[in-house]
Amino acid sequence: MNNLKKIFLAVIVALLGLGASAEAKTIAFGIKAGLNVNKLHFSKSALNDLTNSDNSCGWTAGVMTEINLPIVGLGFDAALMYARMNNGKDAVYIPDADTGAVTVEETNLYGKNFLEIPINIKYKISLPVVGSFLSPYIFTGPNFAFRMDKNVKDTWQNLKSRTFQMAWNIGIGIEFVKHLQIGASYGFGCNNIVDKLNLDNAMGANLENLKVKNNYWTVTAAYIF
Repeated sequence: MNNLKKIFLAVIVALLGLGASAEAKTIAFGIKAGLNVNKLHFSKSALNDLTNSDNSCGWTAGVMTEINLPIVGLGFDAALMYARMNNGKDAVYIPDADTGAVTVEETNLYGKNFLEIPINIKYKISLPVVGSFLSPYIFTGPNFAFRMDKNVKDTWQNLKSRTFQMAWNIGIGIEFVKHLQIGASYGFGCNNIVDKLNLDNAMGANLENLKVKNNYWTVTAAYIF
């Protein structure tokens, strides 16, 4: 946890320093909104067999800034986003220790509100002829998420998710007429999001050193002023 926070602070300082030192830089601001689709991934295969966590859709919205460096096509962007991530209608299969009968429980396994700070290095590809109004780009970077509703109790078997979470994003996009950006990315969960998880031993899963990571797709539209 402390190491991830140090990484977060280091990236922020480096980005601000780079932006301040680039004399020929171009800084722009904009608004961004979109949808996310996430799914929890458990490190224990036995627990994956006993649960059925479907992909669930949420949404995100916020503001962003983009820094274009003197190096052709290279730049950075950073955003401050509100994100709602859901994992609803999850099924937990619990076998009875005596009869072997299986009980299926459906719960709201994961539904949280986050303040997200994604920071990406971005490379815009210059195309002949159409480059003045259409530019594809690729981007990658960390996404730092801070849970806003940390006092709300999770509803599935005493699940308690951590306040701070981190993912690494990889994505592609297209910029139209220098203003409208449509992008899609996949976030690989970097840290264990579970702080506490108690399950009935009858489930037959060895939960020692259990880790749960949150991976997700995000599709956004941004308008740069």
